[in-house]
Amino acid sequence: MNDRYETLERRLNGLAQSCDPSQPLVGLIGLEKEGLRVAAPGTVAMTGHPVGCGSPLTHPYITTDFSEALLELITPPLPSGRQALDFLRDLHGFVYRHIDDELIWAASMPCVLEGDRPIPLARYGRSNAARMKTVYRRGLGNRYGRTMQIIAGVHFNFSFADALWARYRALEDDARAPREFRDDLYMGLIRNLQRVGWLVPYLFGASPAVCKSFLQGRAADLCAFDEHTAYAPYATSLRMGDIGYQNQQEEGTGMKANYDSLDSYVRSLTWAIETPCPHYEHIGVKVGGRYEQLNANVLQIENEYYSTVRPKQVTGWMERPTLALHRRGITYIELRSMDVNAFAPLGVDEEQIDFLRVLALFCLLHESPRISARERRAIDRNQVLTAHRGRDPDLRLERDGAEVRLRDWAVELLDAMAPIAALLDGGRDGPCRRSLASQREKVCDATLTPSARMLAEMRAHGEGFAQFARRLSEAHRDWFRARALAPERLAEFERLTVASEARQAEIEAADTEDFDSFLARYFAQRFDNA
Repeated sequence: MNDRYETLERRLNGLAQSCDPSQPLVGLIGLEKEGLRVAAPGTVAMTGHPVGCGSPLTHPYITTDFSEALLELITPPLPSGRQALDFLRDLHGFVYRHIDDELIWAASMPCVLEGDRPIPLARYGRSNAARMKTVYRRGLGNRYGRTMQIIAGVHFNFSFADALWARYRALEDDARAPREFRDDLYMGLIRNLQRVGWLVPYLFGASPAVCKSFLQGRAADLCAFDEHTAYAPYATSLRMGDIGYQNQQEEGTGMKANYDSLDSYVRSLTWAIETPCPHYEHIGVKVGGRYEQLNANVLQIENEYYSTVRPKQVTGWMERPTLALHRRGITYIELRSMDVNAFAPLGVDEEQIDFLRVLALFCLLHESPRISARERRAIDRNQVLTAHRGRDPDLRLERDGAEVRLRDWAVELLDAMAPIAALLDGGRDGPCRRSLASQREKVCDATLTPSARMLAEMRAHGEGFAQFARRLSEAHRDWFRARALAPERLAEFERLTVASEARQAEIEAADTEDFDSFLARYFAQRFDNA
């Protein structure tokens, strides 16, 4: 291992020597998978949230994202990636019992679109909380356009075991309180995930092409694959590139979250939520009696700030996420840069999760200085370059002010991760080592990446993106329908459906104030009340 990873090696050796093989280092794993419901003609479904799947406002596992048609399936935090995948499989199977002839789209980039405005906003009922969620989404549509908001992805949530934190703190001889130590190290992990985050779209990017209807006549630096499909020859993840979902307000406001510490992060987002933005004032807030956005500030709420990775804390009912972080610190990390894997029925597979476990521990143990303004620009540039040109064998990224070939940097990183994979596998030839070897093959041979495989399969079948994605969507649907839900799982999901609907009714019945007062009270939550 070279000098760049000297601190990593020291920390890793210390952990290995004090490690109890019976205790896992990575604690809990959860998955969030978005999937667009598509009608039989191959367009966005105009039907409401599936009857029988419960209330999207209160169901813990089945909800919606931006659109009524954009499902979000959420697993609880579980001890292993396999358990998370099994739970996600069952969620898909349950949903397919309730959507008739509709499909859950197999790709990140959407199906054939018929314009921006017809895309339906998600609806959550009659309560003030429900109305707030819909108004927030109307604001996103007004600010960025609705087509941008129905791009789907997979989020990987993870935490580290308490035993690891205790050993790590002892190895570092750190006298800080456990929460302060954990928060600081988690923020360092986030900074490192941003530095090397381009690896994720290179290895797992699965959106090298897009239906031209998504572009809606906008100029894009893409080639024509066929009459209906645009693509970039070396693209890995257009979802993570210039045409994907980005915070366009950064261009006008210079808004960037500060990752120096948890306090800096919380305060930078709070500033954005409380600071008016002239760019959005022309939209108006309450126009003709209808809210067009929650406010005209840089961000309406925290979730509007798009980032590849977020620190997370479980929130109470209607508690602002930044306040939850301020009050109770970081509980887990959410990695948001994975495309939906079109070749996997679940949109993600176990090999991906095994690699992300290795990547997470690497980023925790590796040195993580604060990110300078120059490095921030390099991080953003590296992400866009990898998204659009990642498979170009001559592509160079910026590291420490110098250019380095993507392939060389990737091999170096994977070499540095090898001892971590060995530790997670307990010194055996286990899943983490096998996944790492598979990722190395993709670096050495870009044709093995999902993005290259997609384009190759489209050419082999003589089909554009929408045809390709529909074919796989139908195959996935058949895969789910061929697998019966275990009776106890079906009973659990049916119970949650009834409970979520009852909870929504309770919330609606308890509303005693008008929406204006409700919003004012929500945004009045302050640190001095924490």
